[in-house]
Amino acid sequence: MAIHRALVVSVLVILGFVSNTAQSLRFDLQSGRAKCITEDIKSNSMTVGKYAVVNPSKGHPLPESHKLTVRLTSTYGNSYHHAESVELGQFAFQAVEAGDYMTCFFSAEHQSQATITVEFEWKTGVAAKDWTNVAKKGSVDAMELELKKMFETVASIHDEMFYLRESGFATVALEDLFRKEEDYMMCLSWTIL
Repeated sequence: MAIHRALVVSVLVILGFVSNTAQSLRFDLQSGRAKCITEDIKSNSMTVGKYAVVNPSKGHPLPESHKLTVRLTSTYGNSYHHAESVELGQFAFQAVEAGDYMTCFFSAEHQSQATITVEFEWKTGVAAKDWTNVAKKGSVDAMELELKKMFETVASIHDEMFYLRESGFATVALEDLFRKEEDYMMCLSWTIL
C-alpha cells in the first residue's frame, strides 16, 4: 500500500512538472497600465514565446492606441527581449541562468481609455521545440520523431528528479512516508505481542 502511494505521488509530481511547460493565455490591458507574467525557467532550457494584439474591429487596421511595449528580463535584470510600439512579436532564447523570467506588457497612456486584448503563448523545455520542422528537415520517419520526443521528455524528467533531490522535496516526502510506515509497524508489532 505504501509503495503504491509513493508511486502515485511520484507520478503526480512528474506530470505536474512536465505539464507546466507551456502556457497560452489571453488577457486585457487598459491603456496606461502594465501587466507582467512570470515563468520559472531552469538553466539551459529552451524558451519560445509569441504575442499579438487582438484587433477589436476585424477588417480594419489596428488603431495606434493598440500598440504595446514588451520587455522580457531575467531574475538578475538581464534583458532578453525588448520591443517598442508593436502589435505582435516573438522571442526565443536558451536560458543562461535559472530563476524567474518576467515578460511585461506596457500600454501607452491615451486620452480615450482603450482596452487592449493580448494573446500570449510561452513555451519552455520540451514544449518549446518545433518538432514539425525537425521532421521536415531530416525527412525523419514518424517513429524516429516520436523517439526523439520521448528522449527529450525522459531527459526533462531526469533533470527534474535531480532538481527535486537538490531541493530536498523528495527527501522530505520519503522521510514522512518512512515515519508513517515505522509507526504502523510499531503498532502492528505491539498488536502481535
